[in-house]
Amino acid sequence: MKKFSIISLGILTSLQWVNAQVISSRKWTDLFSYNNVLAMKEDNGRIVAATENGIFYYTISTGEITKLSKANGLHDVKISAFDYNPQTKIGLVGYYNGSMDVITPEGVTYIVDIPIATGYNASKKINHISITGDKAVVSVGYGVSIFDLKKKEFGDSAFFMTGGVYAASNEATIMGNKVYSVTDTGFKSHEMNTTFPVYSTWTTEMPGTFKHIDSESVLTFSSATAAYFYNNGTATPLPQTYIGVRDVVVNTNNIIVTDQNRIYTYNTNGVGNSTVSLGEECNTATTINGKVYGGTILSGIKDESNNTFKPDGPYFNYSYKINLYDNNQLYVSSGGREGRFNQPLANAKRPGFYYFDGMQWIYPSYFINNPGKVFNVLDVVANPSDNSEVFFTNYTFSPEHGIHKMKYNASTKDFDFVNYYDLGTPSVYYSRPVGLTYDDKNNLFASISFVQSGTAGIAVYDRATDNFLVKNTNFSTAVQKLIFHENMFWVPLPRTSSFLAYDFKNTPNNISDDTVYTLSMSNGFAGNSNGTLSVALDKAGDAWIGTDSGLRILTNAVSAIKGPDAEVTPIVIEQNGLGEELFRDSQILQIEVDAGDHKWVSVDGGGVYYLSSDGQQTIKHFTKENSPLPTNSITDIKVDRKTGKVYFVSYDGIVTYQGDVADVTSNFGNVLVYPNPVVYSNFKGKVTIRGLAEKTNIRIADAAGNVVHSAVARGGYYEWDLNNQRGKRVASGIYFLLMTNEDGSDKATAKIAVVN
Repeated sequence: MKKFSIISLGILTSLQWVNAQVISSRKWTDLFSYNNVLAMKEDNGRIVAATENGIFYYTISTGEITKLSKANGLHDVKISAFDYNPQTKIGLVGYYNGSMDVITPEGVTYIVDIPIATGYNASKKINHISITGDKAVVSVGYGVSIFDLKKKEFGDSAFFMTGGVYAASNEATIMGNKVYSVTDTGFKSHEMNTTFPVYSTWTTEMPGTFKHIDSESVLTFSSATAAYFYNNGTATPLPQTYIGVRDVVVNTNNIIVTDQNRIYTYNTNGVGNSTVSLGEECNTATTINGKVYGGTILSGIKDESNNTFKPDGPYFNYSYKINLYDNNQLYVSSGGREGRFNQPLANAKRPGFYYFDGMQWIYPSYFINNPGKVFNVLDVVANPSDNSEVFFTNYTFSPEHGIHKMKYNASTKDFDFVNYYDLGTPSVYYSRPVGLTYDDKNNLFASISFVQSGTAGIAVYDRATDNFLVKNTNFSTAVQKLIFHENMFWVPLPRTSSFLAYDFKNTPNNISDDTVYTLSMSNGFAGNSNGTLSVALDKAGDAWIGTDSGLRILTNAVSAIKGPDAEVTPIVIEQNGLGEELFRDSQILQIEVDAGDHKWVSVDGGGVYYLSSDGQQTIKHFTKENSPLPTNSITDIKVDRKTGKVYFVSYDGIVTYQGDVADVTSNFGNVLVYPNPVVYSNFKGKVTIRGLAEKTNIRIADAAGNVVHSAVARGGYYEWDLNNQRGKRVASGIYFLLMTNEDGSDKATAKIAVVN
């Protein structure tokens, strides 16, 4: 009989990228959550654990923990399956989109066969992976596939199709020369032979709905409420009725069944050994030297003594906005909006906010202890004059809508609830606060959607009365977070093709004299725009306004918006000799300006662009495909101007990038040249020079004093392509950098060694 494989069926093309997609570097780090452990495997006293966005390794004897994520080797996020062979030191990671990573001591190989498959168009999520020797059986929505870990390619596949309908393999395992799979219609098996791909030749060992399976010396599988010890064709129930089986694991000495609330261990003859409760729900569990370790949903790895082990990180990956403070403190909100920025984003976890105190991540017990309350936190800020005082906005239809005040208790490392402000509105439909911002005198302002039906407002916190005073702008129905600049607040309006500037006349507690200035379609927004989403003010005082249909610039914004002829204009760049509008028809989610006046721009579905100060040059373009970004829709960007570190926030987690621009002034900082030396065989890119003045005159000379390159750098850094004035690469040797700032009052020197 003809041997069928995935390839011969035309489903997959057996394409693999062997370290070809190098998307991580030392400049990137992750701020992922490692709480939700999906799978674990022991390797000689070390536990290898898979979580939603990464792998971590915990050495039991030393307590050492290391991690592997998209920031330092993996190629994707949203892990859905994992297994590891301690004998060969090879692991296999499966993702929700169907791609896989093969982890070996030599590196990581990206496998993209399933995502690019055209013959099967339903869910391509990797449901489960089980490794036996050098082979793995991969469970997907279409059935099972055999993957050769040595060759890093797929072999035979069995498509579980009856009457034109695919049946998923929930999990599968290899034992001997046979594959066993659990499905919603039965516990099935087949020899790995020529008829393996033919579903009609598979044997149903036991009818029913089964979810989990594992094997080593013995085989065990389970339904939701029962687990079975399988031997010589006979399925014997283990002596327990379960509430809801989460996983079954077989290792050398034990069978481990993870139930909803308890972990049951049996010997390999199916005789019960122990029952352990870790005080919280687990996804999986294993035993090492007679001790139970649980893979929890919220606490990483947990042992029987309630000790937890995991890399530090936020409570969940789900993130929306971030605010930075001194001493490396971070506040992350986890809410969101949809439906033209009207409806609260559907988010079952409702996690509230996360806090990093400079040393560790802290999650307020307030959100854990109030499971009945609804939280959709769009923003959280700390009082600049008292960082322990924290306010957050809760954008919901629930009774918990409004603004909440908390107090951080450093001794308990927790937050105490202080007060709640419903903003004085008569209905839960109204008063949905969005963003919070302090002015330069530490007065707190809030932007509010639906102060009255069809209008939005601005509120100011009156500390004397401990209440918020609300100003109805009589404009729009929705707002974004306020940006403070030059004694005014600048507010995008996401449901109308308009923009608002709010002048509170430096009298925050007197809302009667405030003035609202607006821009609308007649001021130059695109005809197909339905809203403004983001804004940033640069060093020149220009407002960069992101809309859902492109980018607009309001030059000299403070005076322009007060005048009768304010006009926003697009940036026009040259493409193939023709002028073209930058980001035309793109939804601009966020804009951030760094210390060198360069712009970071997040485009919905398009990743992040790093632009020159005037927007004419794209310096970098990061996407999910070419960088550790977890998604191409980044909801927030923040730059730490002192360090140059850039934070990228998304619903799939947070990553950071160490930028080259930090604390730029008119004088030089700590000038650094890298890489140095430049060895052509190891590096073929541009040499970066950072720590420069805001405007720097650069001359590069060879050892004989001949100037081979000159330039004017702006924004605190420069990249040299190692070409001379004629556009040809310079010869090997030592080159001297002679640099002065704009007025010649400061200078700096450096050397570069070039080896061709």
